[in-house]
Amino acid sequence: MPAHRSGEAREVDDRWLRAERSGGVYDVAVVGAGPAGLSAAVTAAEQGLRVALVDAGAQPGGQFWRHPDEGAAWPDEGRGQHGWRRFTRLRDRLGRLIGGGRVEAFAERQVWFVEERAAVWHLHLTTTHAAVETPAPRLVRATSLVLCPGGYDRQLPVPGWDLPGVMTAGGVQALLKAHRSVAGRRAVVAGTGPFLLPVAEGLAAAGAEVLAVCEANSVTGWGRSPLGAVSVPGKGLEALEYAGALLRHRVPFRQRTALTRVHGEGSVTGATLSRLDRTGRVRPDVPPQRVEVDLVAFGWGFTPSLELVSAVGATTRVDVDESLVAWVDPNQRTDVPRVYAAGEVTGVGGAVLAAGEGELAGLTLALDHGVPVAGSRIEALQRGVRRHRRFAAAMHRAHPVPQRWAEWLTDETMLCRCEEVTVGAVAEVRDVLGAGDARTAKMLARPGMGRCQGRVCGFATAKLTACGRSLETTDLAPLAKRPFTAPVSLGELATTGEGED
Repeated sequence: MPAHRSGEAREVDDRWLRAERSGGVYDVAVVGAGPAGLSAAVTAAEQGLRVALVDAGAQPGGQFWRHPDEGAAWPDEGRGQHGWRRFTRLRDRLGRLIGGGRVEAFAERQVWFVEERAAVWHLHLTTTHAAVETPAPRLVRATSLVLCPGGYDRQLPVPGWDLPGVMTAGGVQALLKAHRSVAGRRAVVAGTGPFLLPVAEGLAAAGAEVLAVCEANSVTGWGRSPLGAVSVPGKGLEALEYAGALLRHRVPFRQRTALTRVHGEGSVTGATLSRLDRTGRVRPDVPPQRVEVDLVAFGWGFTPSLELVSAVGATTRVDVDESLVAWVDPNQRTDVPRVYAAGEVTGVGGAVLAAGEGELAGLTLALDHGVPVAGSRIEALQRGVRRHRRFAAAMHRAHPVPQRWAEWLTDETMLCRCEEVTVGAVAEVRDVLGAGDARTAKMLARPGMGRCQGRVCGFATAKLTACGRSLETTDLAPLAKRPFTAPVSLGELATTGEGED
């Protein structure tokens, strides 16, 4: 990439920001402009279909390729990015397709309602904030949908996690990528999974002192799925690069260690680091360590955004990491006619997998629209998706949420920050009133009833109510019928409880 964006590239960005609605019905509406959505939109348009691309961001890239404002000259806009060349190629292709009228992009728009009328999907849109200056279409209509809404950080509560200075690992990285802003000067990155490594490396490279990366599991967990672990060799090389970067910055990597308490009055001033046994129980034979920090970055994996999947009535399933995900066939079709899904919403597995699924979805819907598509190209994409799915499954098995994590909590620990519901309140409705699932606990104690609608506390609430604090036999499969935050129709409400005394 050149040091400064070319005039042509800036014009592409302007077209993205100025894109306005044209009449008629699109062949396909793609929701989300991250790796999956960009790949799906570009692929479908290059096959001759007319595409509407809707995204909440001001510019393409999604969360993974979040970057500084394209309207300004950033000589290093790709700093800290992985797969940046892939993104710039997709962005250039998108720009040409927008200029040629094959794609119409609606930036800073979000879908608040979706419905099907006479075999046409109607997406009802609103702007993401009041200051959006481009004309705001209220409706986009398309015969097909590709849902690529991505996901968000999964969180687990610990005492003090509601203090200012505690952030999700993804939030910390977003500040670094998009704004070149460091959230704190003395930090601990804690949780589980490979994502902890780039967050810690990014903080250290930006000048923060990272006291430790606390991985609740052990790297030996990859031995549970050896074939999956080696199915994508490039991932191992990437991990070694991060390990080398942490060594250069002298950042300790502590296995089987968890941040079990955050300290502070008004903001974070310290954290307690505890050694864990294989089940996640704090080891009594190893004294905990308290460190002085002003930033805690928690990362416990990611949760797919299922709202639109639920809204169209598509089937979900429970993935290896206990997340609810959209069910798709080998060609990215959901079980709802003319609705496809790709990316993290079908299972968390990284940007390369998401881009491959997006391209596959784009080719599949073109095929379903009667466009000739080379079968060899589809088969190659399917093989790549399967390979990356095997790796994702190995990753999830190597980095599960520790079984005994709830034993780190106290009754006073805040569980739902929106409604100020404590762990003790949920335990009471579970043990006294028999709330054995998250939805019942939601009705009785109000976790998940606030503005975030359970996106932050939903997973923890489900685990706590399913089997108490031991968390040894949690079965989230019943949630596949209806997720924690899924809408309930008036008809369902009217029939709830029929046949009961």
